Amino acid sequence: MKGLKYQLKNIRRDKMSILSFCLPILVGLAINLFSGVNFSSLSEPSFCVVKNDLSESAMEWLQINGNVTTLPDMVSLKNMVNDPATQTIGVLQDGNSIKTLLSGDELQINMVIGNTLPQLYAEREDAASSKVTIIPAADNNDALKSLLIVITVVTAMFMGCTFNAMNIIGEKEDGISLINEVLPITKREYVAQKITLGFAGGILSTLLTACVCMKIAVSQIIPWLLLVVLSAFIAALAGLFIGCFSGGLMAGIVSIKIVMILFLAPPILFYLVVPSDSVLFAVSYLLPSSATFYGLMNLLTGTAQNMGIHLFILFVHCIVWFLLFLFIDRCRNK
Repeated sequence: MKGLKYQLKNIRRDKMSILSFCLPILVGLAINLFSGVNFSSLSEPSFCVVKNDLSESAMEWLQINGNVTTLPDMVSLKNMVNDPATQTIGVLQDGNSIKTLLSGDELQINMVIGNTLPQLYAEREDAASSKVTIIPAADNNDALKSLLIVITVVTAMFMGCTFNAMNIIGEKEDGISLINEVLPITKREYVAQKITLGFAGGILSTLLTACVCMKIAVSQIIPWLLLVVLSAFIAALAGLFIGCFSGGLMAGIVSIKIVMILFLAPPILFYLVVPSDSVLFAVSYLLPSSATFYGLMNLLTGTAQNMGIHLFILFVHCIVWFLLFLFIDRCRNK
């Protein structure tokens, strides 16, 4: 118990661990503050027109299909179109039709919209006569917002890795690790202390982050808690690996960054690009964070039919990585 109290005192000196603990919570608060924003509207095309240039019907049609900004003159319109930060398409009257003005450095999707907009306007009556079926969203969370929330929560789970790694490396740098060797504490107790602190910190950071940016149904609480517990344990183990096998502070920081990139980037890439029924998607489960990421996305989108698979894969990862740590540590001590 005294050892745990001593480890907790080190948190006040570890600015990186404090930042890792607080940053996801602050991001979660920001997401919650902007919860009323419809993120899907951010992907709407933006148009700019000159005041009193477009006909009334063309203006109404343009407002239905995107965000329209009215400018006082042609010079202002050209400046806005040429500004790479705006990604705006200029629209001008061309007889009974319209024409577009592009800068040439737009995103591919905006370039396609700009090139096809006059044709779409010319065929607007045919399009209006077509039957359109609108499928309402299941809830208020669109795909982008759900993705941001999951990335934030997974980052909070990573806190245990950062704390364990920086704590162990700090002890090496300060010479405390030499004192630990002569203290009446076994190697097993030392490892248990580190895992417990990193594990508890990861869970606390995740719970606080989730409280401010996630809405969990009552039926999802148990699988969600199991997902958090298993993921936090793996993150704490990752911190033990980095702390024990890093030679110094810089090497440890670089290792934390590399592991964090592997913890976040591949699951996002596989989730967005690779079909869920492909072999490559199944291979992504070799990374423990993939099961965490997919499980959180399923919970957030209300499709939790594969939660048993995600939890089983995380449980296997916990056992494998813990046994691997014990094996490597025993080989080092021989």
